[in-house]
Amino acid sequence: MTTIVPAQTSANYKIIADLANSIWTEHYIPIIGEQQVTYMLEKFQSAIAIEDQVKNGSLYYLFLHQDTHVGYFSFSKNEDSLFLSKLYVLHSMRGNGLGRAALSFIETQAQELDVKKIKLTVNKFNTNAIKVYQKMGFSTIEANVQNIGNGYVMDDYVLEKVIK
Repeated sequence: MTTIVPAQTSANYKIIADLANSIWTEHYIPIIGEQQVTYMLEKFQSAIAIEDQVKNGSLYYLFLHQDTHVGYFSFSKNEDSLFLSKLYVLHSMRGNGLGRAALSFIETQAQELDVKKIKLTVNKFNTNAIKVYQKMGFSTIEANVQNIGNGYVMDDYVLEKVIK
């Protein structure tokens, strides 16, 4: 059985950073290259970066499967929506409904906060993730290229799901 647990300690942030390193290295190097992956892991997925994000209102959660951490997700409340900034699962655990469980959890949070939309960004070349999000009711609303420093950009689609 897999459970969703809040990540609220420095030890949790270290676990997330380790998961990120494993997942990103395997998944994103073919899409954006090793140098950009290394840069983004340090800038956005290190334990220090995660702690800063939490201080600024992001909420992080871990997937716990048989006493092993197998993924994580993070979201924050914006003016009229929840922004799903991270949803990552170890390759060996994909296809087991963890993404759907995370989105169900986030939809419940949106309803409790009286927010009508969930938004996210996804790399334009991450075709499998785009298909999964579309299956879960997300629609592409725009393309977005964002400078993230050091000569790198995030070349993404912005997806949105309206909560009924």
